[in-house]
Amino acid sequence: MVMIRPASERGVTDWGWLDSRHTFSFGDYHDPAHIHYRSLRVINDDRIAPGGGFPTHPHRDMEIVTVVLEGGLEHRDSLGNGSIIRPDEVQRMTAGTGITHSEFNPSEADRVHLLQIWLMPERHGLTPSYEQTQFPDSARQGRMCLVASRDGREGSVTIHQDADLYVTRLEPGAAVHHHLAEGRFSWVHIATGAVNLNGLALSAGDGAAVRDEGLLTITGESKAEVLVFDLA
Repeated sequence: MVMIRPASERGVTDWGWLDSRHTFSFGDYHDPAHIHYRSLRVINDDRIAPGGGFPTHPHRDMEIVTVVLEGGLEHRDSLGNGSIIRPDEVQRMTAGTGITHSEFNPSEADRVHLLQIWLMPERHGLTPSYEQTQFPDSARQGRMCLVASRDGREGSVTIHQDADLYVTRLEPGAAVHHHLAEGRFSWVHIATGAVNLNGLALSAGDGAAVRDEGLLTITGESKAEVLVFDLA
């Protein structure tokens, strides 16, 4: 069964420098029908204007994964980490007992487009930690590239939850497949472009909740980037 969450139905935050679309309830946007999906709590589709960003703010007891689609995002946190996240990298923060961080677009000319993803951790009170790993285009193009997992296999960043996150980039007509084990669930998010998922048309910003489907087949209808979550 595949249930589509259309991009047009997502929550919206517009602060001028920030254009954010919320797949699940977040901040002032509350939708009782879309609080979370399994352990997946947040997918925020953020576009930040040049020079804009979030000043230092706290988090706790959440696994936070950032995927940059366009531009660069400057990150600084209370653990002493400072970096710029680019489109070939994935960042993971375990907020645990508490962490503060800031996120800014360091460019004076170009916006940054990113997805910030929150997953509920397997337990509260974890030690805060940070990880940032490069996944080149060659690893994602036409392939299901594992970028986050509970056990950090295949060089993925480690998240403290029984969840896998894959990213793929597709050219028109190219297809990837993902086998969903019995009792597992999936969320598919179309980051850019347009695809066909098991016979259903999806485009940028659309999401889909999947259960009781043994095989996911994703075919590019245009050049596209897709995130696939495999969830307990």
